[in-house]
Formats: sequence, C-alpha cells, structure tokens
Amino acid sequence: MRVVVTGATGNVGTAVVDALTTTPAVTSVLGVARRKPDRGLAGVDWVGADVRDADLVSLFRGADAVVHLAWVFQPTHRPLDTWHTNVDGTERVLAAVAEAEVPALIYASSVGAYAPREDDEPVTESWPTEGWPAAAYMAEKSYVERLLDIFERDNPDIRVVRMRPAFTFQYDSASEQRRLFAGPLLPNRLIRPGVLPVLPYPWGMRFQALHSSDVGRAYALAVTKQVRGAFNLAADDVIDRDAITRILRTRTFPVPPRAVKAALTVGWWLRLVPATPELFAAMMHLPLLDTTRARTELGWTPRISAADALTEVLHGFGDGAGGDTPPLAADAGGTLRYREFASGVGGHDPVDQLTRHAHR
Repeated sequence: MRVVVTGATGNVGTAVVDALTTTPAVTSVLGVARRKPDRGLAGVDWVGADVRDADLVSLFRGADAVVHLAWVFQPTHRPLDTWHTNVDGTERVLAAVAEAEVPALIYASSVGAYAPREDDEPVTESWPTEGWPAAAYMAEKSYVERLLDIFERDNPDIRVVRMRPAFTFQYDSASEQRRLFAGPLLPNRLIRPGVLPVLPYPWGMRFQALHSSDVGRAYALAVTKQVRGAFNLAADDVIDRDAITRILRTRTFPVPPRAVKAALTVGWWLRLVPATPELFAAMMHLPLLDTTRARTELGWTPRISAADALTEVLHGFGDGAGGDTPPLAADAGGTLRYREFASGVGGHDPVDQLTRHAHR
C-alpha cells in the first residue's frame, strides 16, 4: 500500500508515520508538511507543502489511502487564519482525494467535535457532532464533520474513516503543547510532578486521554482494514481531580470553573496565554467516549493508560522535551522563547515564524 499523510510532523502525525512504517502491508509512506524535518525517517518520503495551496491531486494520485491530519491551533486571535487551514484546507483535501480517485480517506476528527454532555455516561459514535460553537477548534471540527457527510454522500465508493480521539500526549510533544496551550510565561519545571505544593482544580473537570503511539496504531489499523465510519479512541481510565492529585503528587482544592474562565479571559485578551477561555469552557462539557467499536471492529486496545500518558508529557514539560520535527522542536519558540513573545501569544504561530526565518 502507498499511504499519504498530511500534517505528518505533529504530535499525532509522527506517531502515525511511525506506526505505518512498521505495518507490513504499507510499502510506501509520503509525509506532507509545511516544513519538512531536517532528518529523514527510514521508509518515508517527505514533501514540503501546505494544504491551503499545494497541488494535492498530484501528491495523492496513485495512493491507496490518504490520512488527513493537517490542522492548526494557532493563531487564536486570528480565527480566519485557522479556518482557512482547517476548513478550507480540508475542503481542498477532499476534492483532491475524489479527483485522484484515492480509495480510502482517514480523517483526524476529535472528541471536540461532539456536542456537550453533562453526565459521565460514555457516548458512542452516534452522539451528535455539534461541538461547542463558541470555541473555534470545536466549531471547525464540527463543520468538517458536515463536509464529510456531503463527501460520503457524493463519493460512496471511497472508504471514509473518522477518528475521534481524546487528548493525546507523548514525551516529545511537551514543548509543542506548552507553546500551543500554556504560552511562554509558564516555567518548565513548575509542571514537573512533585514540584507544586498545592493546585487549584476546577469543579467537575474530568477528561480522557491516551498516548500518541496508541493513536498511531489505531490509524494504521484503519488504513489496512476495510472499515468505515467513526471510531472513538481513549484509554480506559479517566483523568479527574483524584488522578491529578496522584500524578502531580500535590494537594488540590476545588475552584469554580467560572473563576478559571474569567482568569483565562483576562490572560487571553492581555496576550499572556494563547488558549482561549472558550476552549476551557468546552473542555468542561466534553463527553466521555465509549471505545467499544474501535476494540471490536478495528481490533484496537490501548497499551498505555491515560495517567501514564499524562505523566509522560508532564515529565517532558519539566525537561523542556521536544521532537525531531519543526512543530515538536524544543527550540521552536526561540532562545528565551522570544519567537513566542514576538508572535503576540496567539497572534501568529511561532513555528510559522521559524519557517519564514529558515527560508530567508
């Protein structure tokens, strides 16, 4: 099989590429990213291309499957920019898949595409994908779900798979995820387990997670098995206040979510943090995922618990860890994180600044 992966250099992309290169049925992997990694990976060819304007038909022609992961979280202060990449870019990918007559499309959806749920009863893949409209990330994921509905209707011969994972962590993603969600003012060592003596924790916040390697294996299975439709992906355990207390080896005390949101609102408007307050609000209402379908039809079982995946990335935060690709690079923010400050903290993507600097 020949597989093309868009967004192949990110947290999930690197894990998917790793899984595909160890899958016997896959003989060729083409990684597509805005900036190619400096070091190659055995079994992978790389193309520097942007889904917003690249000749995707030429890249996809002859492929047995396209795995579409390309997605941006920043700049949160410029929502039209993220829409252009995430929604318009996905529309171009869908059109190119159809024109190139690719037999299968595996798309990276998210738990964030789901409509809110106020209880802890896990939802199956039939739960409405209306997202949380006030948060750009959720609104974009929900909108793309509608694009896929239309695409499937118009292209019934193309096998479409929608992967809906929970929060995804690995050691090498620590610097990237700190840049995207916490910003440049958070000291690395402060997040290391055992450092904080006490931590405020929003009432009722709980979420699921899994390790990037487990997500990568699920994508590889979706590429090689003749499955269709949506698949929820999450580890068995749920991260809640008790879990955070154990993982961080600290004491926690509950605080009202509205107080946390108010603080994030001030921080976001003052460009102190890149994550929007509405993203936090959406997180407080995410449903828990029932992963039965992935286990029975994909034959997928997570190997790493949510607690271990979160612990791993927290150690990565403390170590200032990163990966070998531009989005994961530990130094993508620049010396003393100057590139993050220069971006306006949510005004531009620091990795874009790194890319522009490299091409001067």
